[in-house]
Amino acid sequence: MSVTHSPDPPPEPTPQQMAAALADLEQLANTTAPPTAPAPAPAHGAEPGETDRVRKLRAEVAEAHLLADLQADDAPLLLDTSKVRKRRKAAQQAARLHALDQDPEMRAWQAARMRRLLVSGAMVVLALSLAWSTAGVQQFAAEGAPAWSPAWMFAWLVEPFMSLALLVVVGARAYMGTRGQPISNRTLTRIEALFLALTFGMNAWPHLPWSLPDGEAFTVGGVVLHIIGPTVAVAIVTALPIILAAFARLDHGTRATLTGLTYGANTGASTGVSAALIERAQVLIASGELPAEPSAYRLQRTLGCAMDDARAVRDSLRNDA
Repeated sequence: MSVTHSPDPPPEPTPQQMAAALADLEQLANTTAPPTAPAPAPAHGAEPGETDRVRKLRAEVAEAHLLADLQADDAPLLLDTSKVRKRRKAAQQAARLHALDQDPEMRAWQAARMRRLLVSGAMVVLALSLAWSTAGVQQFAAEGAPAWSPAWMFAWLVEPFMSLALLVVVGARAYMGTRGQPISNRTLTRIEALFLALTFGMNAWPHLPWSLPDGEAFTVGGVVLHIIGPTVAVAIVTALPIILAAFARLDHGTRATLTGLTYGANTGASTGVSAALIERAQVLIASGELPAEPSAYRLQRTLGCAMDDARAVRDSLRNDA
């Protein structure tokens, strides 16, 4: 029978061989390992290790510095708000209206309008007062005639034709008075007095004690009620010529009275003040701070003077131009 021999075990490596094998393994690992990622670089302008809290605080500090620089500028405070502009517009409009009211042409127009209104109102009142007395005159002129008889009907025409004749005289005097040529003729005055006396007497006569029917008591109220129309007519006819004469004497002035000469003549010191203000205004116009033809309100606000002096300076600058 045969005998089988087992192989001999390999010899154990020496320490030198083990160290060389480990060195080879390390070298192999270094050559096959993936490259490590580089460390992230800090953000631009930020320091390494800066957190979100630090960046937020840094932004707040930068904003505060910008706000402090802007708040130190007073330019926004120099601008006019909508409320200031609205008030300034109202003030300029009031100043212009006031200056327009002082204009001679405007004053003449206002006087003419008021005179026309007063004359129209007086004529309407006169016509109504005469119409009021028509019933009283009809009772006097009818003399107890039956109703709707010819005498009773014609009695209604007595007061209207007397009133029309009176209105012709009063209307002519009123018209001539509005044209600055009042009529002061004694004949017309007597005609007016005659018509008014007839109207007054015919209204009062039937209600006087000696004209009342038997059994009817006299009352003052009845007489006053019937003479109120003629009384108003007398008042209108008497007062209207006086009012028109006063309007005719109105002196509205001329444009020359509103120049700087008039304002300077108000007081002894005004002429010197106006001359100094005129010179100062000319300097401001030359420098461009004032327009070539500034308004009186602009001059008053810029020069800090009264409105009369501002108008005087304005008119003087216009005359020089």
